[in-house]
Amino acid sequence: MSIAAWEPEEISVSTRSPPLPVKPPRPRLPPLNALRAFEAAARLGSFVKAADELGVTAGAVTQHIRQLEATLGVPLFRRMPQGVALTDAAREALPKLTRGFDLLGQAVQALRDSEPHRPLAIAALPCIAQLWLSPRLGRLQQAFPGLQISVSAMEDPPDPRRDSHDLSLFYRDAAAEPSALRIGPDAILPVCVPALAERLVSPADLAGQTLLHDAVWRGDWARWLAIAAPGSRVDPARGPAFSLYSLALDAAVSGAGVLMGRMSLIAPHLAAGRLAAPFRQAVATADSLTLTPATHLGAHARRIEVMEWLVASAEAAQI
Repeated sequence: MSIAAWEPEEISVSTRSPPLPVKPPRPRLPPLNALRAFEAAARLGSFVKAADELGVTAGAVTQHIRQLEATLGVPLFRRMPQGVALTDAAREALPKLTRGFDLLGQAVQALRDSEPHRPLAIAALPCIAQLWLSPRLGRLQQAFPGLQISVSAMEDPPDPRRDSHDLSLFYRDAAAEPSALRIGPDAILPVCVPALAERLVSPADLAGQTLLHDAVWRGDWARWLAIAAPGSRVDPARGPAFSLYSLALDAAVSGAGVLMGRMSLIAPHLAAGRLAAPFRQAVATADSLTLTPATHLGAHARRIEVMEWLVASAEAAQI
Protein backbone atom coordinates (compact mmCIF):
# COMPACT_ATOMS: atom_id res chain seq x y z
CA MET A 1 0.00 0.00 0.00
CA SER A 2 1.35 3.38 -1.00
CA ILE A 3 1.56 6.28 1.34
CA ALA A 4 -0.67 8.37 -0.92
CA ALA A 5 -3.43 5.82 -0.67
CA TRP A 6 -3.50 5.86 3.12
CA GLU A 7 -6.08 8.03 4.82
CA PRO A 8 -6.29 8.41 8.60
CA GLU A 9 -9.30 6.91 10.27
CA GLU A 10 -11.68 9.54 11.62
CA ILE A 11 -11.74 9.53 15.41
CA SER A 12 -14.66 11.06 17.24
CA VAL A 13 -13.80 12.78 20.53
CA SER A 14 -16.57 14.00 22.78
CA THR A 15 -15.92 17.24 24.63
CA ARG A 16 -19.11 17.02 26.67
CA SER A 17 -18.75 16.72 30.46
CA PRO A 18 -20.71 14.07 32.32
CA PRO A 19 -24.10 15.38 33.44
CA LEU A 20 -24.13 17.05 36.85
CA PRO A 21 -26.67 15.85 39.36
CA VAL A 22 -29.78 18.02 39.46
CA LYS A 23 -29.77 18.00 43.30
CA PRO A 24 -26.34 17.56 44.90
CA PRO A 25 -26.32 15.18 47.87
CA ARG A 26 -26.34 16.75 51.31
CA PRO A 27 -22.97 16.85 53.03
CA ARG A 28 -22.46 13.97 55.40
CA LEU A 29 -22.88 15.19 58.97
CA PRO A 30 -20.86 14.10 61.99
CA PRO A 31 -22.70 12.11 64.69
CA LEU A 32 -25.57 14.16 66.10
CA ASN A 33 -24.65 13.38 69.72
CA ALA A 34 -21.16 14.74 69.13
CA LEU A 35 -22.55 17.96 67.65
CA ARG A 36 -24.97 18.33 70.57
CA ALA A 37 -22.16 17.84 73.08
CA PHE A 38 -20.00 20.48 71.38
CA GLU A 39 -22.85 23.00 71.05
CA ALA A 40 -23.84 22.65 74.70
CA ALA A 41 -20.27 22.83 76.00
CA ALA A 42 -19.46 25.84 73.83
CA ARG A 43 -22.69 27.69 74.67
CA LEU A 44 -22.46 27.04 78.42
CA GLY A 45 -18.69 27.43 78.59
CA SER A 46 -18.32 24.23 80.60
CA PHE A 47 -18.11 20.50 79.94
CA VAL A 48 -19.70 19.83 83.34
CA LYS A 49 -22.68 22.11 82.69
CA ALA A 50 -23.11 20.58 79.24
CA ALA A 51 -23.16 17.13 80.84
CA ASP A 52 -25.86 18.26 83.29
CA GLU A 53 -27.98 19.69 80.48
CA LEU A 54 -27.64 16.58 78.31
CA GLY A 55 -28.02 14.09 81.16
CA VAL A 56 -24.65 12.42 80.60
CA THR A 57 -21.26 12.44 82.32
CA ALA A 58 -18.58 15.06 81.73
CA GLY A 59 -16.37 12.25 80.44
CA ALA A 60 -18.96 11.41 77.79
CA VAL A 61 -19.02 15.05 76.66
CA THR A 62 -15.23 15.07 76.41
CA GLN A 63 -15.28 11.86 74.35
CA HIS A 64 -17.95 13.20 71.98
CA ILE A 65 -15.96 16.38 71.38
CA ARG A 66 -12.75 14.44 70.69
CA GLN A 67 -14.70 12.29 68.24
CA LEU A 68 -16.05 15.40 66.52
CA GLU A 69 -12.58 16.97 66.27
CA ALA A 70 -11.24 13.76 64.74
CA THR A 71 -14.10 13.60 62.24
CA LEU A 72 -13.75 17.24 61.18
CA GLY A 73 -9.97 17.24 61.27
CA VAL A 74 -9.85 20.57 63.12
CA PRO A 75 -9.51 21.47 66.81
CA LEU A 76 -12.57 23.01 68.45
CA PHE A 77 -11.10 23.86 71.84
CA ARG A 78 -7.68 25.09 72.87
CA ARG A 79 -6.47 23.07 75.86
CA MET A 80 -4.84 25.33 78.45
CA PRO A 81 -3.58 24.82 82.03
CA GLN A 82 -6.62 26.63 83.43
CA GLY A 83 -9.25 25.00 81.24
CA VAL A 84 -10.31 25.21 77.61
CA ALA A 85 -11.25 27.99 75.18
CA LEU A 86 -13.01 27.93 71.82
CA THR A 87 -10.95 28.19 68.68
CA ASP A 88 -11.84 30.99 66.25
CA ALA A 89 -13.50 28.55 63.84
CA ALA A 90 -15.58 27.00 66.62
CA ARG A 91 -16.66 30.40 67.92
CA GLU A 92 -17.83 31.39 64.44
CA ALA A 93 -19.78 28.15 63.97
CA LEU A 94 -21.46 28.15 67.40
CA PRO A 95 -24.36 30.60 66.68
CA LYS A 96 -25.35 28.65 63.58
CA LEU A 97 -25.28 25.35 65.43
CA THR A 98 -27.33 26.82 68.28
CA ARG A 99 -29.95 28.14 65.85
CA GLY A 100 -29.99 24.77 64.11
CA PHE A 101 -30.63 22.83 67.31
CA ASP A 102 -33.25 25.37 68.37
CA LEU A 103 -35.08 24.90 65.05
CA LEU A 104 -34.79 21.13 65.40
CA GLY A 105 -36.21 21.31 68.91
CA GLN A 106 -39.07 23.50 67.73
CA ALA A 107 -39.89 21.04 64.96
CA VAL A 108 -39.96 18.16 67.43
CA GLN A 109 -42.09 20.22 69.81
CA ALA A 110 -44.51 20.98 66.97
CA LEU A 111 -44.92 17.24 66.43
CA ARG A 112 -45.68 16.80 70.13
CA ASP A 113 -48.16 19.67 69.97
CA SER A 114 -50.13 17.85 67.30
CA GLU A 115 -51.59 15.91 70.23
CA PRO A 116 -54.50 18.20 71.21
CA HIS A 117 -54.68 17.07 74.84
CA ARG A 118 -51.00 17.09 75.77
CA PRO A 119 -50.19 18.03 79.39
CA LEU A 120 -49.02 21.50 80.34
CA ALA A 121 -45.50 20.97 81.71
CA ILE A 122 -44.33 22.92 84.77
CA ALA A 123 -40.72 22.89 86.00
CA ALA A 124 -40.08 23.93 89.59
CA LEU A 125 -37.42 23.92 92.27
CA PRO A 126 -38.00 20.78 94.40
CA CYS A 127 -39.00 22.68 97.55
CA ILE A 128 -41.38 24.90 95.55
CA ALA A 129 -42.91 21.91 93.77
CA GLN A 130 -43.52 20.11 97.05
CA LEU A 131 -44.44 22.92 99.45
CA TRP A 132 -45.97 25.64 97.25
CA LEU A 133 -47.23 24.13 94.00
CA SER A 134 -48.46 20.71 95.11
CA PRO A 135 -51.11 22.04 97.56
CA ARG A 136 -52.59 24.13 94.72
CA LEU A 137 -52.82 21.42 92.07
CA GLY A 138 -56.29 20.22 93.12
CA ARG A 139 -57.81 23.70 92.82
CA LEU A 140 -55.86 24.29 89.61
CA GLN A 141 -57.44 21.20 88.05
CA GLN A 142 -60.88 22.40 89.14
CA ALA A 143 -60.23 25.81 87.57
CA PHE A 144 -59.07 24.19 84.29
CA PRO A 145 -61.17 21.04 83.84
CA GLY A 146 -59.77 18.70 81.22
CA LEU A 147 -56.30 20.28 81.32
CA GLN A 148 -53.57 17.82 82.28
CA ILE A 149 -50.68 19.15 84.35
CA SER A 150 -47.24 17.55 84.66
CA VAL A 151 -44.65 18.76 87.18
CA SER A 152 -40.88 18.22 87.00
CA ALA A 153 -38.69 19.03 90.00
CA MET A 154 -35.23 20.33 89.02
CA GLU A 155 -32.45 22.39 90.58
CA ASP A 156 -31.88 24.84 87.71
CA PRO A 157 -34.53 26.70 85.72
CA PRO A 158 -35.03 25.59 82.10
CA ASP A 159 -34.31 27.91 79.20
CA PRO A 160 -37.71 29.37 78.19
CA ARG A 161 -36.51 29.72 74.59
CA ARG A 162 -35.60 26.09 73.96
CA ASP A 163 -36.60 23.65 76.73
CA SER A 164 -39.85 21.72 76.50
CA HIS A 165 -41.46 23.02 79.73
CA ASP A 166 -44.32 25.50 79.40
CA LEU A 167 -43.90 27.23 82.77
CA SER A 168 -41.08 27.39 85.29
CA LEU A 169 -41.35 28.30 88.98
CA PHE A 170 -38.10 29.30 90.69
CA TYR A 171 -36.56 31.88 92.99
CA ARG A 172 -35.08 34.45 90.66
CA ASP A 173 -34.99 38.09 89.68
CA ALA A 174 -38.22 38.63 87.76
CA ALA A 175 -36.71 41.58 85.88
CA ALA A 176 -34.38 39.17 84.08
CA GLU A 177 -37.30 37.86 81.98
CA PRO A 178 -39.74 40.49 80.61
CA SER A 179 -42.58 37.95 80.45
CA ALA A 180 -42.07 36.64 84.01
CA LEU A 181 -44.44 37.34 86.89
CA ARG A 182 -43.23 37.74 90.46
CA ILE A 183 -45.34 36.16 93.19
CA GLY A 184 -45.01 38.96 95.72
CA PRO A 185 -41.93 39.94 97.73
CA ASP A 186 -40.31 37.27 99.90
CA ALA A 187 -38.57 37.36 103.28
CA ILE A 188 -36.77 35.14 105.77
CA LEU A 189 -37.26 34.84 109.54
CA PRO A 190 -36.65 32.19 112.24
CA VAL A 191 -39.49 29.71 112.89
CA CYS A 192 -39.95 26.80 115.30
CA VAL A 193 -42.68 24.96 117.19
CA PRO A 194 -44.81 27.23 119.44
CA ALA A 195 -43.55 25.66 122.68
CA LEU A 196 -39.96 26.51 121.76
CA ALA A 197 -40.88 29.97 120.47
CA GLU A 198 -42.27 30.89 123.91
CA ARG A 199 -38.80 30.40 125.43
CA LEU A 200 -37.05 32.66 122.93
CA VAL A 201 -37.27 36.24 124.17
CA SER A 202 -34.46 37.83 122.14
CA PRO A 203 -32.18 36.71 119.28
CA ALA A 204 -29.42 36.17 121.87
CA ASP A 205 -31.41 33.16 123.12
CA LEU A 206 -30.66 31.41 119.84
CA ALA A 207 -27.11 30.78 121.10
CA GLY A 208 -28.39 27.79 123.05
CA GLN A 209 -30.59 26.37 120.29
CA THR A 210 -30.03 24.06 117.34
CA LEU A 211 -30.09 26.08 114.13
CA LEU A 212 -31.52 24.23 111.11
CA HIS A 213 -30.21 25.06 107.62
CA ASP A 214 -31.05 24.36 104.03
CA ALA A 215 -27.81 23.41 102.26
CA VAL A 216 -28.42 25.82 99.35
CA TRP A 217 -29.44 28.75 101.58
CA ARG A 218 -26.78 28.12 104.22
CA GLY A 219 -26.01 31.86 104.40
CA ASP A 220 -29.56 32.88 105.38
CA TRP A 221 -28.87 32.71 109.12
CA ALA A 222 -25.87 35.02 108.83
CA ARG A 223 -27.86 37.48 106.70
CA TRP A 224 -30.79 37.59 109.15
CA LEU A 225 -28.58 37.94 112.24
CA ALA A 226 -26.55 40.75 110.63
CA ILE A 227 -29.71 42.83 110.20
CA ALA A 228 -31.98 41.70 113.06
CA ALA A 229 -29.30 41.21 115.73
CA PRO A 230 -26.08 43.03 114.74
CA GLY A 231 -23.19 42.20 117.05
CA SER A 232 -24.88 39.00 118.21
CA ARG A 233 -22.64 36.18 119.45
CA VAL A 234 -24.86 33.55 117.87
CA ASP A 235 -22.83 31.33 115.54
CA PRO A 236 -24.80 31.40 112.23
CA ALA A 237 -23.00 28.30 110.90
CA ARG A 238 -23.87 26.03 113.82
CA GLY A 239 -26.37 23.22 113.30
CA PRO A 240 -27.21 20.59 110.70
CA ALA A 241 -27.81 21.33 107.01
CA PHE A 242 -30.36 19.45 104.90
CA SER A 243 -30.09 18.80 101.16
CA LEU A 244 -33.86 19.28 100.81
CA TYR A 245 -35.70 22.23 102.33
CA SER A 246 -38.68 19.99 103.06
CA LEU A 247 -36.47 17.85 105.33
CA ALA A 248 -35.32 20.91 107.25
CA LEU A 249 -38.94 22.01 107.56
CA ASP A 250 -40.00 18.58 108.85
CA ALA A 251 -37.23 18.78 111.47
CA ALA A 252 -38.51 22.18 112.62
CA VAL A 253 -42.12 20.93 112.81
CA SER A 254 -40.96 17.98 114.91
CA GLY A 255 -39.28 20.35 117.40
CA ALA A 256 -35.68 19.54 116.46
CA GLY A 257 -34.58 23.19 116.30
CA VAL A 258 -35.09 26.63 114.80
CA LEU A 259 -35.27 26.96 111.02
CA MET A 260 -34.54 30.06 108.98
CA GLY A 261 -37.80 29.99 107.07
CA ARG A 262 -38.75 31.44 103.72
CA MET A 263 -42.16 33.08 104.05
CA SER A 264 -43.28 31.81 100.64
CA LEU A 265 -42.76 28.22 101.86
CA ILE A 266 -43.60 28.27 105.57
CA ALA A 267 -46.60 30.65 105.61
CA PRO A 268 -49.18 27.80 105.66
CA HIS A 269 -47.44 26.25 108.69
CA LEU A 270 -47.57 29.60 110.50
CA ALA A 271 -51.24 30.03 109.64
CA ALA A 272 -52.08 26.52 110.87
CA GLY A 273 -50.14 27.00 114.12
CA ARG A 274 -47.67 24.18 113.45
CA LEU A 275 -44.87 26.74 113.54
CA ALA A 276 -44.44 30.11 115.20
CA ALA A 277 -42.13 33.07 114.60
CA PRO A 278 -40.51 34.06 117.93
CA PHE A 279 -39.11 37.27 116.43
CA ARG A 280 -41.26 39.37 114.16
CA GLN A 281 -38.47 41.04 112.19
CA ALA A 282 -38.30 39.58 108.69
CA VAL A 283 -35.48 40.30 106.26
CA ALA A 284 -36.32 40.73 102.57
CA THR A 285 -34.62 38.38 100.12
CA ALA A 286 -32.87 39.47 96.95
CA ASP A 287 -34.84 36.97 94.88
CA SER A 288 -38.51 36.04 94.88
CA LEU A 289 -40.82 33.28 93.73
CA THR A 290 -41.18 33.87 90.00
CA LEU A 291 -43.24 32.26 87.24
CA THR A 292 -41.68 32.31 83.77
CA PRO A 293 -43.59 31.19 80.65
CA ALA A 294 -41.91 29.44 77.75
CA THR A 295 -41.35 31.64 74.70
CA HIS A 296 -40.45 28.97 72.12
CA LEU A 297 -42.77 28.03 69.27
CA GLY A 298 -45.17 25.31 70.27
CA ALA A 299 -45.42 26.24 73.96
CA HIS A 300 -48.77 25.29 75.48
CA ALA A 301 -51.51 27.73 74.48
CA ARG A 302 -52.91 27.95 78.04
CA ARG A 303 -49.66 28.62 79.87
CA ILE A 304 -50.40 32.34 80.41
CA GLU A 305 -53.85 31.55 81.86
CA VAL A 306 -52.36 29.05 84.28
CA MET A 307 -49.57 31.43 85.24
CA GLU A 308 -52.04 34.22 86.02
CA TRP A 309 -54.22 31.81 88.02
CA LEU A 310 -51.26 30.75 90.16
CA VAL A 311 -50.32 34.38 90.86
CA ALA A 312 -53.92 35.22 91.76
CA SER A 313 -54.14 32.20 94.10
CA ALA A 314 -51.03 33.38 95.93
CA GLU A 315 -52.39 36.91 96.26
CA ALA A 316 -55.71 35.62 97.60
CA ALA A 317 -53.93 33.49 100.20
CA GLN A 318 -51.33 36.22 100.86
CA ILE A 319 -48.62 33.59 100.33
